[in-house]
Amino acid sequence: MIMDATFWALIGLILFFALIAYVKVPGKIGSALDSRADSIRKDLEEARRMREEAQALLSEYQRKRHAAEAEAEAIIAEANTEAERLTLETNQALEEMMARRSKAAEEKIAQAETQAIAEVRAKAADVAVAAAEQILSAKVKDKVADDILSKSIAQVKERLN
Repeated sequence: MIMDATFWALIGLILFFALIAYVKVPGKIGSALDSRADSIRKDLEEARRMREEAQALLSEYQRKRHAAEAEAEAIIAEANTEAERLTLETNQALEEMMARRSKAAEEKIAQAETQAIAEVRAKAADVAVAAAEQILSAKVKDKVADDILSKSIAQVKERLN
């Protein structure tokens, strides 16, 4: 019984383990696992570094975005202020123009009234002179009539105009 199959299986197993120990397979497996762990550690460090860079870039872009939004709001506020100022200036200019035109129209109306009054007076003077001339020429004759007539006409013209 010493030499049965179990015995030889045990011998084979012991020899197998001895061969594995002789060839230093556990050391190679350990060094392979250590190198794999080092590689994973390096990858993790690289991933951590890249994550930190990405976070820095993200915060920088967010800061730039906030700055751009603030600048855009400032531009919009300035444009609104400028639009309000231009509207106010335009309204003032329009009111001034309307006041000038109204004043010019009033001046033209006053000038037309003055001219109409002057024309009416001149016409009235001409009619009065003609009437006086007819009355005097009918009642006064000769040289005296001519002198009186010319003096009267001159006086009437001066006083009415």
